[in-house]
Amino acid sequence: MAELLDGRKLARTLLEEIKNSSNILKSKGVNPTIAIMRVGNKKDDIAYERGILRNCEKVGIRSKVVELPESIDTEKFIKELDLLNNDSETHGILIFRPLPKHLDENKIKHLISPVKDVDGMNPLNLAKVFEGEYSGFSPCTPAAVMEIIKRYEIDLVGKKTVVIGRSMVVGKPLSMMLLKENATITICHSKTAELQRLSSEADVLIAAIGKTRFVTEKYIKPGAIVIDVGINVDETGNLCGDVDFDAVSNKASLITPVPGGVGSITTAVLLRHVLIAAELK
Repeated sequence: MAELLDGRKLARTLLEEIKNSSNILKSKGVNPTIAIMRVGNKKDDIAYERGILRNCEKVGIRSKVVELPESIDTEKFIKELDLLNNDSETHGILIFRPLPKHLDENKIKHLISPVKDVDGMNPLNLAKVFEGEYSGFSPCTPAAVMEIIKRYEIDLVGKKTVVIGRSMVVGKPLSMMLLKENATITICHSKTAELQRLSSEADVLIAAIGKTRFVTEKYIKPGAIVIDVGINVDETGNLCGDVDFDAVSNKASLITPVPGGVGSITTAVLLRHVLIAAELK
């Protein structure tokens, strides 16, 4: 049976560290603050928002929510964004994605201030990730994966590492972050030929394809490390990942659960980025 990479336990440690840093900033007269921009009332967004606000309260970070109507157009959205960009009391901005299709996300991502872009949306921050330079903000989910790898002292040097998923939110930036740690990267996706064979050769397998329990034990090399980025809802209404946890945990050496894995750490990473933004300010 695989050993759990416990995201909840790690998140508690990170939040305690963030609280201490937040208190130091406050003693210097700086109140770290995040603004959340949410369009509409999607259940997933609201649930994520509640988790962020709850953790903000725990660590002493101020938060505000800019709730916008589903019907808002791109120009009005940009006006709201500009207000936050120019607000000296706001250190971090989080835009919930994906945005409704009628909004021009390609235009919006260029306009969020890079120094407040705590989820690595602006191409300037993404470019730094691809250059292996981390003075900007990387997307929070890939950063959460790297936090697990760091805190559990997983050695990536030379290891065959397969990432299933090629999105700009997770797969591509995560691959660059893994490459910086000298892993040998293969990026796979839904169109990859012989996906099962390639996956089963990996020392480290990271699933970020967005398909419920897609990765079965046939995709796993005995003793592999498996990190599940997926968050899905199964036919019974329960949260689950991209990995068939019950089957794969009997073959892997280390594995993240869902829930309680990468997702648990993502919010903590986001709030740490807010602190960094406040320190830079």
